[in-house]
Amino acid sequence: MIRLHLSAQDVDALEQVFRTTAERKLRDRVQLILMAHRGRRHRSIAQDLGMTPRSVQRWLNAYRAHGLPGLHPRKAPGAPPKLRADLAPLLRQWVIEGPQAQGLDRANWTYTELATYLYQTQGIEVRKSAMQVFCQRYGIRPYRPTYRFLRGDATKQATAREELGTLKKKRSLGRSSS
Repeated sequence: MIRLHLSAQDVDALEQVFRTTAERKLRDRVQLILMAHRGRRHRSIAQDLGMTPRSVQRWLNAYRAHGLPGLHPRKAPGAPPKLRADLAPLLRQWVIEGPQAQGLDRANWTYTELATYLYQTQGIEVRKSAMQVFCQRYGIRPYRPTYRFLRGDATKQATAREELGTLKKKRSLGRSSS
């Protein structure tokens, strides 16, 4: 059985945390430490707080090793991300070159198609939503226009602008304000 002998200053600090915290887990752990300090047995502490005697030992050891910060609830780290930052230049290059340069028969990329192509080439399987978040984080916009005026013939563009201009003028002349 682990015995705790706390100073009056430590007891005051623990009681202050117990009274002021809203986190249930932290309150139970602080209460556990205070009960152990007062000489309660591990089994009775566990019964009162609804945990196992092994958990009581674990939190007593955590308090002895790290003090009050050792009792704070921590968040689980989770799985490492599948889409790493080093993939951003590769995806940006794919979007700039377009799907045709990668041998696909599409005019534009979509997040789903990017995710599928990433799986086919790199073996990394992600969903559309993960690809969308990743692309937004790194400033990659997969939806490109299929036609750009920079690639068009200048004379055809000029004639098209003139034709559009005459169509707009004819429409405005056809309407009356009466």
